[in-house]
Amino acid sequence: MAEPQPPTRSRFPGSGLAKGLAVTLRTMTRKTVTEQYPDVQPELPPRTRGVIGLFEENCTVCMLCARECPDWCIYIDSHKETVPAATPGGRERSRNVLDRFAIDFSLCMYCGICIEVCPFDALFWSPEFEYSETDIRDLTHERDKLREWMWTVPAPPALDPGAEEPKELAAARKTAEKLAAQQEAAVAGSAERPAVQPESAGAGAGPATPPAAGAGPGTAPPAAPDGSEPHADEQARATEGPTRPAGESKQQTDRPRREGRE
Repeated sequence: MAEPQPPTRSRFPGSGLAKGLAVTLRTMTRKTVTEQYPDVQPELPPRTRGVIGLFEENCTVCMLCARECPDWCIYIDSHKETVPAATPGGRERSRNVLDRFAIDFSLCMYCGICIEVCPFDALFWSPEFEYSETDIRDLTHERDKLREWMWTVPAPPALDPGAEEPKELAAARKTAEKLAAQQEAAVAGSAERPAVQPESAGAGAGPATPPAAGAGPGTAPPAAPDGSEPHADEQARATEGPTRPAGESKQQTDRPRREGRE
């Protein structure tokens, strides 16, 4: 084990004093950096924990922030309302309506747990810090004041150019592109579809020819209006059926046969 060396002394006496005076002289010649607050507002970092802002539209009164707060400084009151069914025959639903959201900043220790556990992004950090009061009881701020601080929340920092796109934005963009494609297809289909004009009755067509009075199963089926040959099934059905005189029914035709048998 190496033995400790005795402290070395400077060769010139008073060199330490000279170094200290040199630092003082360099500082005296520099320009002052004192900020003239409150005339000049300080430039705070974007992640400054000044005060908590409330975005009331995103709050669902899940009470998660109040339960997780280690200081129990968040006070929430709400009531339930019945929402009518959106469609006929649907079921009514109930929802929570926010009545009060207050934070006692005399107890808050600015840990940020309430902001981290909020599942619907209703709480944000604001760099605002000028909310001192002469009475400690006035440090409990209600939701109206918290909403005013919401507009002082800075915009989130830009993502790294090489980072992946958030899943929420990708899903929203995909849905928007799908809807746009469907609308374009509907517009293109309606433009390509020709306008159908109703034909006047009897225009270019003669009166319908009634079937012959003696037409029976034995007669050949009439030709199609377009001049095409009748189907093979129709020809076979006409050949198999017995011929009957015109104006007689099937019962009248079969009567002589029955009398001869008797």
